[in-house]
Parts: sequence; structure tokens; C-alpha cells
Amino acid sequence: MRMGILGGTFDPVHYGHLLAAEACREALQLQQVRFVPAAASPHKPDRRTADGHARADMIQLAIAGCPEFVVDRRELRRPAPSYTIDTLQSLRNEFPDTQLFLILGADSLQDFLTWKEPAGIAQLATIVACNRPGSTPPSPAQVEAWVGAQIAAQVQCLDIPGIDLSATDLRQRARNGQSLRFRTPRAVEAFLTEHRLYQP
Repeated sequence: MRMGILGGTFDPVHYGHLLAAEACREALQLQQVRFVPAAASPHKPDRRTADGHARADMIQLAIAGCPEFVVDRRELRRPAPSYTIDTLQSLRNEFPDTQLFLILGADSLQDFLTWKEPAGIAQLATIVACNRPGSTPPSPAQVEAWVGAQIAAQVQCLDIPGIDLSATDLRQRARNGQSLRFRTPRAVEAFLTEHRLYQP
């Protein structure tokens, strides 16, 4: 099986996340894409997020009816912070015959060498670097300059369509009582309203 891994805080999940997952699923012929909400990001240690299981529940609502998409809560069951290497090793142990594709924003490659065990990550999974909305994928020379030749050999750059949405903006709109319609699925919007997430 070919499995995509899409991690992040998903605070909250929005159509930009969903479109990226679907574009990667189609382009890479993935049988499954796993959304892996982080308990806490080691790259944003001071960032407070909504409850992890509430974020996972919102993803579950967002992907309902899409059997190729799965919510994976393993990082929420481990002590924070959430390290990618640990998640990939756990998945490799659980799915030994599965080819793993780690999906991330191409800009993340610029600080990839500061991640825990970057070389180990590259051994466990093909790194799929997607362009952000309004930008183009990095060139092979850029990728090599950022991560070195050995890791760059495991990087696949993908040009995907993007929606310029940010979870930061959605949280601010929720705090201000503004509409989230067409920014996130209706079921997620209803969940936010019901549970008063991000309300002052």
C-alpha cells in the first residue's frame, strides 16, 4: 500500500488541508492519506492549541464520506511534543509492507535539518514537498541547498493547487463571530459553534 502522512495541528482543519491531501492522493496514487494531529509541535513550543481530540474530531467530520482519508490519533496518545520520526517509526512497525509518503509544505524544508533525526525521517518515508498557495515548488538545487544531497534524493516536489486559507485566520474569525462558511466544511463550522472553540 502507498500511504500519505499529513501532520499538523489542524487548529482547525480547513479546505486548504483537504485540497492538499486530495491533490497528493491523486498525484501520488496513494491508497490512503492519514491526517495526524499533533499533541504539541516542537517547532511552536509556546503555541496553545485547542484540545487534541477536539481537533481530531473536527478532522473526522471534515473527511466523512472519503474512505481513503483516515484520522490517526497516535500522537495524541503520546507525551508531547510530537516528533515526526517517532510517528513514522510507529507506522513502519504497524505497516511494515507499506510505502510511506510524508506530506509537508515545501517551506518546511528550509529548517528540516533542525528536526529530530532528519536523516532517519528520509529513510522511513519519501518526503513530499508541496508548494504553498501562490508559490511554485523549489528547484532541485534549492532542495539540496536546504537539506543536503543525501536527504534531497528522498524528496519529491509536487505542484498542487492551493487555497489561501490559514487556521490562524479561521480562529480569529471565530473569535470575532464572523462567518467561516466555505472556509471549512459545514460540519466543522457547526462543531466550532456548538463547543464554542476559540471564543473569548
